[in-house]
Amino acid sequence: MRVLLTGHQGYLGTVMAPVLADAGHEVVGLDSGLFAECVLGPRPDDPPTVAVDLRDVGAEQLEGFDAVIHLAALSNDPLGALAPELTYDINHHASTRLARLARDAGVRRFLYASTCSVYGASGGDDLLDEDAPLRPVTPYAESKVRVEDDLAGLADDDFTPVFLRNATAFGFSPRLRADIVLNNLVGFAHLTGEVRVLSDGTPWRPLVHARDIADAFAAALTAPREAVHAKAFNVGTEDNNVTVAEIAQAVVEAVPGSTLAITGETGSDPRSYRVDFSRARAALPGYAARWTVKAGALELIDAYRTHGLTKADFDQRFTRLAWLSSRRAAGTVDDTLRP
Repeated sequence: MRVLLTGHQGYLGTVMAPVLADAGHEVVGLDSGLFAECVLGPRPDDPPTVAVDLRDVGAEQLEGFDAVIHLAALSNDPLGALAPELTYDINHHASTRLARLARDAGVRRFLYASTCSVYGASGGDDLLDEDAPLRPVTPYAESKVRVEDDLAGLADDDFTPVFLRNATAFGFSPRLRADIVLNNLVGFAHLTGEVRVLSDGTPWRPLVHARDIADAFAAALTAPREAVHAKAFNVGTEDNNVTVAEIAQAVVEAVPGSTLAITGETGSDPRSYRVDFSRARAALPGYAARWTVKAGALELIDAYRTHGLTKADFDQRFTRLAWLSSRRAAGTVDDTLRP
């Protein structure tokens, strides 16, 4: 298939592009380059690139593609809280517009990167499947719910949207993110010797490795239409439904000499949920998430040591909010986050 991958110069896209290419697909990337320089280690080889902001994509740039995989977004809760109007403009309105243009251009399959955080403050300990009530508690999660609704309304006999609700990502990518929970805790332990948890450690989090996310998208790309048409799939594994305290303990075991401090200074986090992932295993041929939290922590500490992670880069280059704030201050992006 000829596939357009939006956000290919981001954390997940950098892992996903070679997975798709290795599966035999022709991959073209679309990215504005906001995070292209957020690299740890050797610079990755990017596929051919359409350099454009998501909000400025033209219909002609979508012609000739069999599928679109849409990852591009302002991708975490602190960013959404800082600029909720930009979150809705980029994550919601531009995403729906992209899907409509893709449908009109003859694209037959549209894979949308949603999130398990749409379940939000679920309450209780039951495993949540894709039919559970959606209770987003942040602008980021709210934008995902809105796009899912919009894309479902675009589905027809010739256009198949699929909603992949990723658990919280972890693992090494050449374009690193240090502001997601496991990556952050391992980095802090590597740099300071301490595994520090600011909450009380009790919230549940479902985690999934970046490679397992890439494999899920590759499977959804070629799954039978009737198995995926306008359906949502949780992406992850029940084995990685863990508390924040359990994540921290895995980091202590992966980073020799580190100590654990659960400060509780930010109190209890309302985002607590455990997720059922059986639908994806049943519908996506050959798919199963394989990476454990422990294996991911070991992979990360090895990469941080090998590539010489510094505190300055940990705090700035690999933290989305800090990186975009520095680019705005330097004048390399404008107030709308366009280069």
